[in-house]
Amino acid sequence: MTEYTQSIRGEVDGLVRRYEYDDGAVLVADFGPTEGTVDVVDGTAMVVVDGDQYEFDVGDVDRAVMNNGVVTIETER
Repeated sequence: MTEYTQSIRGEVDGLVRRYEYDDGAVLVADFGPTEGTVDVVDGTAMVVVDGDQYEFDVGDVDRAVMNNGVVTIETER
């Protein structure tokens, strides 16, 4: 497993982590205690939280969900 970490937005200490596995990858983004939505279009995950939109290049997605401010996106290779 390989893990990559980056910041979501400067004013909030949220993190994006990408876990690489032999058969796919999981992208996890923590936006804190908030509600929002996630939608995937043409390999780009669009997350809307508090009126702000964030985009992540994700490729082919098997599942994308947001629960209690945490976005989980699963992909296969």
